[in-house]
Amino acid sequence: MIEIFETFKPKNSIVKKHVDYYYLDIKPNNAINEFQCFPHFNNTISLYKSHIRLKNGEMKFEETAKPFQIFTPLREKVLNVKQEGKVHRMVIVLHPLGIQQFYENLDFSYYITDYEFFTQNELKEIFSTTETNNLTNLLDSFLEKRFKKFENAILEKSLQYIFNHYEDFSVAEISNQIGISRQHLNRIFQLHLGVSIKKFHEIVLFRQTMNKKLFENSESNFTELAYEFNFNDQSHFNKIYKNLTENSPKSFFNKGTVLGQEDIFWHLQS
Repeated sequence: MIEIFETFKPKNSIVKKHVDYYYLDIKPNNAINEFQCFPHFNNTISLYKSHIRLKNGEMKFEETAKPFQIFTPLREKVLNVKQEGKVHRMVIVLHPLGIQQFYENLDFSYYITDYEFFTQNELKEIFSTTETNNLTNLLDSFLEKRFKKFENAILEKSLQYIFNHYEDFSVAEISNQIGISRQHLNRIFQLHLGVSIKKFHEIVLFRQTMNKKLFENSESNFTELAYEFNFNDQSHFNKIYKNLTENSPKSFFNKGTVLGQEDIFWHLQS
């Protein structure tokens, strides 16, 4: 088997409303692989073919191990990933309220490692192919049969507002428009997304500036980005990056690698 890292989109009309993309990650000759990934408003379900998760969070390959399933919620800190031994994993990248459309009553405050997102028979099918069209069809069909529409008007209106007004965001304005208190709004965000509404906006703003620099205009300097996205000043821009990436903007972009065709940007450890 050859090394593969490939991103691809769902095709099913229901699933693609709630899943941003999938990616396949295979490293047949891996010894130790370490990388850092950064806060995102999306969240993920990772499926490892034959791995166990150690107490320190490291994923270790074991030939006889069952597939391992882990949900990584929206997070506000750098995620350090370490994989020991060969890797074969399939990852589902979901929109902010995506996972709620397929699975009910989950706790989004921390990683979920004791839940059967897919049955063992489904996992066997998923890991039987590396052809992305086949994987798309399998994942789409498995998710569609679990679909049970989740609706929350407060969250939906708030998310729409944030994505439409991330440059001039105001918690007070959202609270006034929806007609609930800031405290109640924060409780709802914490319950369903795992972070406060202010932190969610901060992550969205970070990701928008990052995508602008990486995929739209690589020549943009940080002063221009700070001005374009309505940061208070350059130091505010720098502070957001330091808080979310543990790096200055310059260091963050210099050390990162774009993987696949979507918005994966990791710091790979040599």
